[in-house]
Amino acid sequence: MATWFECKIRYNKLADNGMNRKVTEPYLVDALSFTEDEARIIEEIAPFISTPFTVSRVNPANISELFKSEAESDDKWFRCKLAYITLDEKSGAEKRITTNVLVQASDLRVAVKNLDEGMKGTMADYIIVSVAETAIMDVYPYASKADDKQESKVAGEVQ
Repeated sequence: MATWFECKIRYNKLADNGMNRKVTEPYLVDALSFTEDEARIIEEIAPFISTPFTVSRVNPANISELFKSEAESDDKWFRCKLAYITLDEKSGAEKRITTNVLVQASDLRVAVKNLDEGMKGTMADYIIVSVAETAIMDVYPYASKADDKQESKVAGEVQ
């Protein structure tokens, strides 16, 4: 199971009017600890930001699952709160267990569609409690160094 951390990167960004302004952008990283998370976000972000930057905040993210989309238009991330409905065997009463999932989509309608598509294989009944757009810029799932070497080896064979 993934352990997600929300990292906030602070740096000077060139605005549309040509002025530099300080921005703080959130990213989601799968890591084992705060230390690994900070090291991974620095490694991932460094090639894309030419100005000095700082990791201003690292917080554990309460995300149980992630549904990525292959569509290029799906460039936003939506936090969906789900309630699973279970029956208490002793009392026979319905019990709701809530969880948060992150869905990549272009808008709210597509987010609900992608969520339903991702949840298609589950056996549990669920209710979508809420869907909200997040400010998350990108998501970096865990990839071991062995996976990276294997990918580059396969890519070298294809060429």
